[in-house]
Amino acid sequence: MDIKHVVWDWNGTILDDNDAVIAAVNNVCAGFGRAPITIEYWQSIFSRPLLQCYERLLGTSLTDADWARIDKLYHDEYRQLLTVCRLAGGVPDHLHEWHRTGRTQSLLSMWFHDELVPLVTEYGLADLFSRIDGLRLTTGGGSKAEHLGEHLEALKISPRDTVLIGDVVDDAEAARSVGARCVLVTTGVMSRAALEATGMPVADSIPEALNKI
Repeated sequence: MDIKHVVWDWNGTILDDNDAVIAAVNNVCAGFGRAPITIEYWQSIFSRPLLQCYERLLGTSLTDADWARIDKLYHDEYRQLLTVCRLAGGVPDHLHEWHRTGRTQSLLSMWFHDELVPLVTEYGLADLFSRIDGLRLTTGGGSKAEHLGEHLEALKISPRDTVLIGDVVDDAEAARSVGARCVLVTTGVMSRAALEATGMPVADSIPEALNKI
């Protein structure tokens, strides 16, 4: 299969934000009277939809008010730590290399669109992408599948020519739902075992992921 286009995930894939993520999750834990957790534990239970994931984490059913509170606790902490996050190994060099081949790439993230675009621009990556889409809802936690279909339709790119590179099972499910390929990286918030269970290729870095296309 001749892949002409890469759709990149952002958090946990291009952006190495694990420290910020676990600090934000632990801010939620503190707010709900739960002991702090490790990144390894979060990787073992992480799933989407996020509401059910947090119900497992906190050991209780959550109301709409609880979810709104979790959203605020998480994002208040995460935003404070974004400035110390790094780009993943191999970024931006391997993205520039892909760009030089004449093939295209875009960015689809479940991070909020109005914050994503300035952040990607600040890292000097915006010109590499033919389209950048983030979440345009006020709260997150849903699936990427519907957004991926809309993203590719806007780009006028066939899913058959596309590979999605991301770090969670939801990325694999989104790719499968539209008929695209997917490569998953172990650099984010899910365990290798969970990623391998999708049946998609799994890589430990951006360079390795590109080599698996």
